[in-house]
Amino acid sequence: MSSLIQDPEPQSSLDCPIVDGKRQVQHVPPRTADVGGIPVNRVLPSRHRRLVGAWCFLDHAGPSVFKGDSRGLRVGPHPHIGLQTFTWMIEGEVLHRDSLGNRQVIRPGQVNLMTAGRGISHTEESVTGETHLHAAQLWIALPEADRRTDPRFDHYPDLPNWQEDGVDFTLLVGEFAGRRAPTLAFSPLVGLDLANPGASSIELSLREDFEYGVLPLEGEIDIEGETFVANELAYLGRGREAVTLALSAGGRAILIGGEPLGEEILIWWNFVGHSKAEIAEAQRDWEAGSERFGHIPDYDGEPLMPPPLPWKA
Repeated sequence: MSSLIQDPEPQSSLDCPIVDGKRQVQHVPPRTADVGGIPVNRVLPSRHRRLVGAWCFLDHAGPSVFKGDSRGLRVGPHPHIGLQTFTWMIEGEVLHRDSLGNRQVIRPGQVNLMTAGRGISHTEESVTGETHLHAAQLWIALPEADRRTDPRFDHYPDLPNWQEDGVDFTLLVGEFAGRRAPTLAFSPLVGLDLANPGASSIELSLREDFEYGVLPLEGEIDIEGETFVANELAYLGRGREAVTLALSAGGRAILIGGEPLGEEILIWWNFVGHSKAEIAEAQRDWEAGSERFGHIPDYDGEPLMPPPLPWKA
C-alpha cells in the first residue's frame, strides 16, 4: 500500500520500565489515514514508537464493507525501496501486480511478501465484485547490508496453523512454539495471528532478546491487568520470557516481534532508506520514470507521485 508519512521523532527505548517490580506495557494509539480510498488505522511509525524489531510500518485496514459504486481498494502504481511489504489477508480478495510481471490474488489466510530491495513498483486493487476488506499491511525494513538486494515477490498460501486453549494460531513469519513459517526474512522476526472464537486466556513464550508488540484487530485484549482496545498497540519491549493475554470472545490480535534492528532508518512516502541522499535519489528516479522501478502496463490509471521532499536534497 502507499503511504504519506515523514519519519517522526518517536520513543526509542527498547525496555519498558519496571515499576514496583512489574514491567510496564506502553500504549501506542493509532491515527487514521486513507489508503486507496479505504480508511485505515496506522500504528507504526508514530511519535510513540518507531520500530518493533525490523517492523517499521503497520496499517490495519477494515473490516470494511463496500457499498454502492465503490470499487473497494484501489492503489495505483507506486515505488518502494529498502523494505519488504507484508500483507496478511483476513477477509476479501486483493489483486497484486508489480513491475517484475507478477500478478497474484491474495485470499484470506494468505501472505503476500514483496521485497523491494533496490527498487520495485506495484499496484493493489480489490478483485472485481469484492465487497469486503480486512487486512494488516506491514513493512519490514531491510538491514543496510541487504537494502539493495534484487527485488522479488513471494506468495504464501499455506502457513503453519494450530489451536491451543481455544485460540486459533497462524504463524506468519519466523519461529514460534516449535514451528517455522516458510516466509522469507532478512533479520530475526516473528509474526503471529491469534483468533479467538470464545473468551480465552493464554500464555505466550517470548525471546528475551526480541522486542514485541501486540495489536488487537478486533475486540479487546487484557495484558497483565491493562486493557487494550482494537487498533491500540501494546508495546512489550524486550527482556520478557512470557506474556499472558486475555482475549475477548470473537477477538483477533497480531503479535509482531524481532531482534532490534540496531540501525537508523528513514521513512519518507513509500521509501525506506539509511540516508536522506538514498531517498532523494529514489524519488528523483521515480519522478523521471526511470527503468529502476519498471512499469505496470495493464493498470488502468495514473501512477502516484510523491510530494516535495521535506528537506533540501
